[in-house]
Amino acid sequence: MTEETPRRFLDRTTPPNIVTLIMLSAIPALSMTLFLPSLPNMTEYFDTEYRVMQLSVATYLFVNAVLQVIVGPISDYFGRRIVVQWSIVLFLVATFGCMLSPTVEIFLVFRMCQAVIVSGMVLSRSIVRDMYELEKSASVMGYVTMGMAVAPMLGPMIGGTLDDAFGWKASFSLLLIIGMTLLVICYFDQGETYAGKPSSLRVQVRQYPELFGSRRFWGYCLISSFSSGAFFAYLGGSPFVGTNHYGLTASTLGFYFGMAAFGYMLGNFLSGRFSQSVGVNRMVLIGTVVTILGPLGTVIAVASGVSHPIGFFGFATILGIGNGLVVPNTMAGMLSVRPQLAGTASGIGGAIIIGIGAGLSALAGATLTDESGPFPLFLIMLACTVIGFLCAIYVLWVESRSTARSR
Repeated sequence: MTEETPRRFLDRTTPPNIVTLIMLSAIPALSMTLFLPSLPNMTEYFDTEYRVMQLSVATYLFVNAVLQVIVGPISDYFGRRIVVQWSIVLFLVATFGCMLSPTVEIFLVFRMCQAVIVSGMVLSRSIVRDMYELEKSASVMGYVTMGMAVAPMLGPMIGGTLDDAFGWKASFSLLLIIGMTLLVICYFDQGETYAGKPSSLRVQVRQYPELFGSRRFWGYCLISSFSSGAFFAYLGGSPFVGTNHYGLTASTLGFYFGMAAFGYMLGNFLSGRFSQSVGVNRMVLIGTVVTILGPLGTVIAVASGVSHPIGFFGFATILGIGNGLVVPNTMAGMLSVRPQLAGTASGIGGAIIIGIGAGLSALAGATLTDESGPFPLFLIMLACTVIGFLCAIYVLWVESRSTARSR
């Protein structure tokens, strides 16, 4: 499809409206962050330890990564529409199970099942790539992934307020309502955009070497993995730091937590505005430099004796801006390596990114103790951003060599 393809809202014979795509990209992020301010209270409710309760983040991300490997190829076979709708139905069942869980073990099982909603994030990217060419898709993807920014920004604020007023289950009730609304919208608005010929999973797997053999694909994956990895470490460690180090309540923590997501939204807006004119690779390089400034500023501020929460959460906003520049552009670059495998590339690339993020989130949760203080989290975040920058330099080098050979 091309950008001239007509689109009519709530007409399932045409491609989905951008509002629908934003919602699809937002609900996986909302599911990941809405309940985070409730983790300390949920730890008490289930009579367990914080490190066990924090697994609700790490295991969600791990299953999220595994499912992305499956969702992409399945959507390249069955199409985007039916995969999205079934994923939302299964998500609703899992969310209801989370609310009724009598023990932390059962809760964690249903929490892992909630990860099926990742299809919304994976396939919103694939749908954009179905409809647009590289530079335009990076620009549109910047606007679409703003949903992934607004949700983490508002989610903890709303979740913290709901927890203070009604308890932790209120956040999952809200997810049920939003999920049911999205199911109705997708049913009436999401026309099929995949125009390729269906091929069996075996045939698609045989095409993996073509994708895996691309240095550009791996470069974009690793840039996004480590730049986003700093944010995932932030997800895993900031509730502990905010509660134990800064003494914040759930609602106050939700407010501060959303600052990084506000930065991510701003970065996504800048990507949408400038990616088409500046170019994907230059935007990625700029973004990785900005991501470094966030945790570096935190380390300097806390080492200098700044004790206010803004010394951590304020600089996380800068990290968010950098990620907002990096993620949509690396995604567009990754999906452009082999356009005929866009769904597969989105799934596999996303799985690598989220898998590394899950490991970093778990690492952040495991290294933070009352004795260690917040510094392990700060250093993990800084190391991730530096690695992301080095990977961006590598991609530019590969691109320059490829351009030189073609002359």
